[in-house]
Amino acid sequence: MSVPRSPLDSWDCMLPGPPSRNNGGSADCSTSGLLAYGAGSCVTVVDARSMQLLCVLPMPAPSTSPIALAPFVTSVRWAPQPLRRDVLTQEPSNSHLFLAVGDRQGRIALWDFRLRLVLLWMEFDPSSDKSKLGVQDLCWVRARVDSWLLASISGPSLLSLWNTSTGRCIWKYDASLEFLSCIRCDPFDSRHFCALGLKGFLLSIMVIGEGDDDVVIKVHRIPTASDSSELQKFERDAASGSNAPALAVFPLFVARFSFSPQWRYILFVTFPKELLVFDLQYETSLSSAGPPRGCSKFLDVLPDPDNDVLYCAHLDGKLSTWKRKDGEQVHMMCSKEELLPSIGTTVPSPSVLAVVPSQSEATLQNVGKLYSDPHDASSLALDSDAPFDWHKHCFVSKTYLISITDDGKIWNWLLTAEGAIDALNDIKNSSIFADLSDVTVPERCTSSVDTSTRGYEFNAVKESELVNRSFGPKSKSVHTNADLSFKINLVGQLHLLSSTVTTLAVPSPSLMATLARGGNHPAPAVPLVALGTQNGTLDVIDVSANAVAASFSVHSSIVRGLRWLGNSRLVSFSYTQVNEKAGGYTNKLVVTCLRSGLNRTFRVLQKPERAPIRALRASSSGRYLLILFRDAPVEVWAMTKNPIMLRSLALPFTVLEWTLPTAPRPVQNGPSRQFSFSSKDRNAGASISDSLTPASNSDTKTTSLEGSTEDTSESFAFALVNGALGVFEVHGRRIRDFRPKWPSSSFVSSDGLVTAMAYRLPHVVMGDRSGNIRWWDVTSGLSSSFNTHREGIRRIKFSPVVAGDHSRGRVAVLFYDNTFAIYDLDTQDPLANSLLQPQFSGTLVLELDWLPMRTDKNEPLVLCIAGADSSFRLIEVTINDRKSGLKSQPRTIKERFRPMPICSPILLPTPHALALRMILQLGIKSSWFDICSETKDAMPYQIPVVTSSAAYLQSCMIDTDLPPVGDSVVPELLLKVLEPYRREGCILDEERARLYAAVVNKGAAARFSFAAAVFGESFEALFWLQLPRALSHLMKRLAKKPHQKVSVSASASVSDLGDTPMLDRITSTGKSMPGSEKRDNISYGRLKLMAFEQEELWTSANERIPWHEKLEGEEAIQNRVHELVSVGNLEAAVSLLLSTPPEGSYFYVNALRAVALSSAVSQSLHELAVKVVAANMVRTDKSLSGTHLLCAVGRYQEACSQLQDAGCWTDAATLAATHLQGSDYARVLQRWADYVLRTEHNIWRALLLYVAAGAMQEALAALRDAQQPDTAAMFLLACHEISVEIASQLENSDEPSKPSTEDRKSFILPHLNPEHEDVLAVSEYYGQYQRKLVHLCMDSSPTFD
Repeated sequence: MSVPRSPLDSWDCMLPGPPSRNNGGSADCSTSGLLAYGAGSCVTVVDARSMQLLCVLPMPAPSTSPIALAPFVTSVRWAPQPLRRDVLTQEPSNSHLFLAVGDRQGRIALWDFRLRLVLLWMEFDPSSDKSKLGVQDLCWVRARVDSWLLASISGPSLLSLWNTSTGRCIWKYDASLEFLSCIRCDPFDSRHFCALGLKGFLLSIMVIGEGDDDVVIKVHRIPTASDSSELQKFERDAASGSNAPALAVFPLFVARFSFSPQWRYILFVTFPKELLVFDLQYETSLSSAGPPRGCSKFLDVLPDPDNDVLYCAHLDGKLSTWKRKDGEQVHMMCSKEELLPSIGTTVPSPSVLAVVPSQSEATLQNVGKLYSDPHDASSLALDSDAPFDWHKHCFVSKTYLISITDDGKIWNWLLTAEGAIDALNDIKNSSIFADLSDVTVPERCTSSVDTSTRGYEFNAVKESELVNRSFGPKSKSVHTNADLSFKINLVGQLHLLSSTVTTLAVPSPSLMATLARGGNHPAPAVPLVALGTQNGTLDVIDVSANAVAASFSVHSSIVRGLRWLGNSRLVSFSYTQVNEKAGGYTNKLVVTCLRSGLNRTFRVLQKPERAPIRALRASSSGRYLLILFRDAPVEVWAMTKNPIMLRSLALPFTVLEWTLPTAPRPVQNGPSRQFSFSSKDRNAGASISDSLTPASNSDTKTTSLEGSTEDTSESFAFALVNGALGVFEVHGRRIRDFRPKWPSSSFVSSDGLVTAMAYRLPHVVMGDRSGNIRWWDVTSGLSSSFNTHREGIRRIKFSPVVAGDHSRGRVAVLFYDNTFAIYDLDTQDPLANSLLQPQFSGTLVLELDWLPMRTDKNEPLVLCIAGADSSFRLIEVTINDRKSGLKSQPRTIKERFRPMPICSPILLPTPHALALRMILQLGIKSSWFDICSETKDAMPYQIPVVTSSAAYLQSCMIDTDLPPVGDSVVPELLLKVLEPYRREGCILDEERARLYAAVVNKGAAARFSFAAAVFGESFEALFWLQLPRALSHLMKRLAKKPHQKVSVSASASVSDLGDTPMLDRITSTGKSMPGSEKRDNISYGRLKLMAFEQEELWTSANERIPWHEKLEGEEAIQNRVHELVSVGNLEAAVSLLLSTPPEGSYFYVNALRAVALSSAVSQSLHELAVKVVAANMVRTDKSLSGTHLLCAVGRYQEACSQLQDAGCWTDAATLAATHLQGSDYARVLQRWADYVLRTEHNIWRALLLYVAAGAMQEALAALRDAQQPDTAAMFLLACHEISVEIASQLENSDEPSKPSTEDRKSFILPHLNPEHEDVLAVSEYYGQYQRKLVHLCMDSSPTFD
């Protein structure tokens, strides 16, 4: 896609160097699909879907040493805040694009990604002993509903909490003698997080406020079988007082963990040689496994967001997949894949530094599963060339992982799980529609998803199937380990700089340079820059696309020199020292053709040489090459198809430079300016412009030099060791003295060796090791000099000059201290008008040159810089008659070229993002996106004609039967605002557009969940996915339909016990309990976060029971009894209680509970239990025992209240799901919702519980307090639509009744009067929000990147 750009737009080009172990594997992918990772001292941000570089954020140098190199980035974390909608009370905010970055010197920066600015620094007092503790890891933690804290690991063992509004540290904890490795936040409760140490130390922290006393900690110890030798080294380092973080001391000893996204309290932990499952509730490990055969140490563990599958990355670049065994928390390895393909990688292979999952794709996959045609395989099957056999293969899930390697590549992997099941039997045995309607089996199923585009295609189904699809129980299909096969495919790759940059070259072809394909056409300037790297590759940068256009593996060692030959060939050299007795060097010279990719060596010698090559100098035409050796003659080569050496010049050269293409004459706006330098030469009183006065005889020679001479010959200037200067001319194969007009003898300096030179006819500019700059006009002999008062000068580069420029004496000067400055030698005092480097602290400059792409005098000068941090960047130098200046405030621009548009709505300006979100929610026809694709496919010379009339815009919105809410004119206005993005194709890519077309007519909740998922709001998307089920639960209860009570083994009677021993007769029946049959653990995993139905809660609790059967210890038995009582399995609970040995501290308590519980089972069991415990006394116990006694006498409501008072909210819900019905169960859910909203600050989970409990007013109040007027309006629309649908289904009508005209004007809401003031206020509030949003959109200009 080519995007027009005005000449005044700034260059926004920077490429980072490759990441390394020093970055500690720092990487994070946001829920909206933005990947950020540390690369040297920069943060690189990539669009994970299109695999395109968005921008690079260079960390500034410390304030104490602004010229020094910035420290390594060691941790990055995106802020978890959603797109804020409180525009009626607050200005639009970029808080959803905040990024926290930690570095090796202990600084934490809070970046605003949109503004590319650091908003806040968080660091300890410089006088403190903690000020230089490197940051190991970062994690965002919620303190209040509107406040997030940042947790950090600094140094080896310091854990801190930072206030992100003030930058103040509010809490510290020092785990001395431990090396903390990583911190992670609990997905079930954002106030809770854990920190893991390398030796198994685990710290669990709960944040209940922003005060020092509002932090509750609990210490655990994970038993690990780590390598003892490494741990001993670790103890010695700790004892020696090392303050380095774990990533610096042990870069290859990595401990990582992740919370399970499906099971609360479960952690997956990896040590170098061990994978463990740890239960926080039981404080014990449930299982452990070692690395698979053929795999090295574990690097990281990544749980699949929706499946019971783990992905483990290994240090050797392998990825192992682990599937959980049914009924246990034990994982078995299913597959082993390579993250480093053997084809196309260098030797030795690069290292995998980090692997991160793409969360945005998982949420969209849930939307696609729930709202696609339930009996159409097209939405789930993978595309193939052959017809897909749905009876043999079933696409189960797909997951996207992104790996980062130290050769500057980012890999996007698609992992798919396929099963071998019969889809027809699966549909027949499914209970999805058992309670509502019958489903006819489709005649045929086809596959239509292309893995290359990650596309969805769905068959349209009637809107009446919305409820059937959404809130039915899950399918009972079974996918066992044997059934599933896991495959991995590479679907995208981004190639950035492959190694540390050592040299830089910019093409500046003269009129003599011809095209490489032959002919007499001159070679145009191209927007390419060539970089030589430390590993021997040549990277060619396309600065118009800010991307690596090509990479050539040319040398086996460091590229030490690089030059362009015209605009399509490169010449480079390297050398290696021979380790033989004779010594010497092996020099390698290679010509690389960019068009063919061929590398051709020349000047190949059989024996090593005495001297290595020092530098290369190529003429502007690319015809001639000078090869400079260390202490040896200079060779002149003609760079024909087969290069020929013309001559060897045995002079003691220090520097040589070919002349640049001739610059046009400067514009004279008045009398010539005079200036005087402190020079010994009396003729040094004229400026460069003065040397071109028409009265001079030299003008005739200048004209000839700038005209016909360049067509036949080229010249180069040089300096000798003794300070002498000269100019040679090369004409064909002849080399002759140029015979310049010499300056006076006083120009030769004895106090400094000439170290740098720039030559553009007729001017030669020189710099020496004392910091002096001299210039000389070879046609007039005029000269001058001044001292820079800096260190020695390494490079001098003339800036490009175009017609209309007032000066052609601007030069960029690179000093030996790796700083640079820009001087205008055409001013009276170049030193006073110089421009130094302090605006760009944080990097040192290795090489620089001007980009010769300037064609207009109003365009800025652009300087190419290769930094010591391995980065490449362009720096814009603004030009005016008064003063030049570096561009110090970056701004977002349109890139000149992108291979495909960036379709990331979260990057739009906040008002425009909110407008797109509203359009997606209200419903836009798929044809709106089709026009976008037609525009992209149009030829460049075709200008698409787009109709933007009010009638057309109104026709783009879908027709619904929903009651009107808000202002009906607003969508048309917002479509006009979004029109520029639509034309550029920057809204939705092809895959997401197809998915939206499939769900747009499936109901309001489907559209709302899609809009939330696109903007990275996963919890909101899950809420909309579960809302139909919650309303179904409520309306069934209101309709007083008979529910099938959950069958529990507590109702079974125990008879005919006989005289056998009691403990043999009272056996645990956990494995044969109803509901413990195999379940589909592959689908809809994260929806467990929103569980509220009785069967769902009860089945989930049952599934956890077998995990703990083999655990021993008194505390474990107490927890197991509690689980059994919660699910109603009193027989197993009594058996477990009576197995307590008499000497145990819990014997009497367990005996009392056994007697009480056995009475609720049967009389005979009660008598046997009483015989065992006899007349023992009861001691005071914790509240859980009292709960069990309440259950024994049937007081379940009080038991649930007691559990909720004790903080056991999930257990209380499980107990209520087992024993309570109707309003009793609703009261438990509503109290749980209050806790989730006010304490856990999870509004989406609370809303779902409110709806299931029938507390609709509380739900609206929660949305009002959260200042989300759009969500409140969409909530009413979704509830109305789903309620109407469910009501028609409950009436058992064959065809859903169409709403009447009166019904379309008013809401139909369960438990809520449509005339209630809260309902009326929602519509009014939403209208105000819409009007405010329109004004904000009109005031904000479109941006495309």
